[in-house]
Amino acid sequence: ERVIGASEMGRSSSSSSSSSSSSDSDRRRKRSRRDKRDEDDSRSPNGRGGGDASPRVGGGERNGDTRSREDSRDGRDRSPAGRGDRGRGGRRDLRDDIRSARGEDPADRPPKEPIERKPLPPGRAGGTYIPPFKLAQMMAEQTDKTGPEYQRMTWDALKKSINGLVNKVNASNIKNILPELFTENMIRGRGLFARAVMKSQMASPQFSPVFAALVAVVNTKFPELGELVLKRVILQFRRAFKRNDKPVCVAATRFLAHLINQQVVHELTALELLTVLLASPTDDSVEVAIEFVKECGYTLNELTPQGLHGIFERFRGILHEGEIDKRVQFMIEGLFAVRKAGFEGKQGVPPELDLVEEDDQIVHELSLDDQLQAEATLDIFKVDPEYEANERKYADIRKEILGESSSDEDDSEDDSDEDESSDEEDGGGGAMNAEQQAIEDQTETNLVNLRRTIYLTIMSSLDFEEAGHKLMKIHLQPGQEVEICTMLTECCSQERTFLRYYGLLAQRFCFIDQMYAQLFDEVFLKQYSTIHRLETNKLRNVAKFFAHLLATDAISWTCLAYLQLTEEATTSSSRIFIKILFQELSEALGLRKLNQRLQDPGMAEYFQGIMPRDTPKNTRFAINFFTSIGLGGLTDELREHLKNMPKMIMAQKPADSDSDSDSSSSSSSSSSSSSSSSDSDSSSSSSSSSSSSSSSSDSKPAKKKRKKGLPH
Repeated sequence: ERVIGASEMGRSSSSSSSSSSSSDSDRRRKRSRRDKRDEDDSRSPNGRGGGDASPRVGGGERNGDTRSREDSRDGRDRSPAGRGDRGRGGRRDLRDDIRSARGEDPADRPPKEPIERKPLPPGRAGGTYIPPFKLAQMMAEQTDKTGPEYQRMTWDALKKSINGLVNKVNASNIKNILPELFTENMIRGRGLFARAVMKSQMASPQFSPVFAALVAVVNTKFPELGELVLKRVILQFRRAFKRNDKPVCVAATRFLAHLINQQVVHELTALELLTVLLASPTDDSVEVAIEFVKECGYTLNELTPQGLHGIFERFRGILHEGEIDKRVQFMIEGLFAVRKAGFEGKQGVPPELDLVEEDDQIVHELSLDDQLQAEATLDIFKVDPEYEANERKYADIRKEILGESSSDEDDSEDDSDEDESSDEEDGGGGAMNAEQQAIEDQTETNLVNLRRTIYLTIMSSLDFEEAGHKLMKIHLQPGQEVEICTMLTECCSQERTFLRYYGLLAQRFCFIDQMYAQLFDEVFLKQYSTIHRLETNKLRNVAKFFAHLLATDAISWTCLAYLQLTEEATTSSSRIFIKILFQELSEALGLRKLNQRLQDPGMAEYFQGIMPRDTPKNTRFAINFFTSIGLGGLTDELREHLKNMPKMIMAQKPADSDSDSDSSSSSSSSSSSSSSSSDSDSSSSSSSSSSSSSSSSDSKPAKKKRKKGLPH
């Protein structure tokens, strides 16, 4: 116990000694700090302690100062306002002390004049930011509604509105955004709209289907806006492709793919784009092409299956070459799997974004090699000298698009009854005029779109039965059926060789409705009358096309009445046409059956032009023509007719003489009756005739004598 108690006492003594030593060191540090502060105060001109004050006195003063500071610190903690005033006042005192040390009087210093801040000059981005309420107030204060300042304010408001609407559009609210967008002046802000759409799509490419649907709807009302967006997207792709900028290239091609799905861009642009990407394949270009095909492959498979098949053949060739990275090769194999699955998950336009009817779609055909202009000046503000007139025009367009009432919504409710009645009368008169006027499309836009639809349907079908089924589904206006016949003939003429696909398709239409047979008869006449304008290859295809229709009895053989096989009525082109026509008929029917058709007594009147029997010259020309083309067997009856033609001519001559004698006897009887009625006239005429005959008889020997007297 004693040992334990001694040890505890030693520990307590050591701890007490250590604590006392630490407290002594703290005291020394505090004293040294106080001494330094006292020395600083003594050096300053207005020090708290005098220069000859002892350290002890200075320390006492310092203690008093610290207490006062603690009190003041407590006061500052209690009142924040007082703390701020004290800080600012302290800074002013220090500045005054410095000026007094320099010998300056703060009261003599003149006050500073306030500097007027000028607004920043407006630049390309639109100048400084103005809050909406401030901008509305400034626009309300403007008296000149056509001046540059007011136009500048409306331009800034238009820009902010278009940017805001484009930025907040999505698949759920696009139907609500579109009316708000059309309330803005889209013609004036078409550059702003194109820039906003492209900027938003570049920032978030996953929303490309939404922006494409927005552009598709705007394109139906303002086609120039859709064309402007398309031009800028193509230029952006060309620029990125040249600079090897893969992110921009992927975003641009993705936007183009969804524009193709919305039928804003023609599918030939997609095939051209893929050809450019796969011409000299690299890892990046093949990857961009794969993403592009995944986005719009379903649409291309419906519109141009043959073109898409060629693109996939190019992918297969790249895969077999094996010059690209393994990762890209696996991506190509994945693309083939997606194609086999029918592009599942990316099948065209989503239902919530399918907002445009097929009849309202306007397709733009632009090539990657065209000289395109971005029209960047449309993004910059310009003063419009006809600002009010253009605003009124767009107000009318907005009413037509949104279906607003013809009455002005801004009119106050306190208008007089007379004004209301006059407005109603004007509105009624306008309605009557609108009913009386018949709108006629001079640009033939609908006709061009119809022909494009027929052409794409014909070219994209696998066989003639599918093409006929699709063409019968097209809604045709009365009188537009002839466009199908014309397009079939022109498509057939454009081929390198004749394809029975077109003949079978035309045959199917003629068997479905007799009206198409009559229309093809008219097309036959039109083609034959302009046959001299066609090249030899086109002429051959057209002749084989109509020969197929004649051989299958799809059209009537009465159309051969339009042919005149004479030397004067034919040209080299028409002779080639007739030659190919009858050679094809001979191959399809056989020479014997063709001859039986031509010798049909019921159709003889329609074959008089092709088998002429009017003159020996024309008959001989027809015989020589058919013999030269290897169809001399068709001219047997013509040869017999040519042999019997002299006998027929001799037989006609007696009949002509008998008719002449009958006519002479009738004339003599009429002359005798006239002579009996006028005897005196005949006697006078006989005397005059006798005198004239005597004179002529006297003159004849005189002439003979003169001739004899001439020297030889």
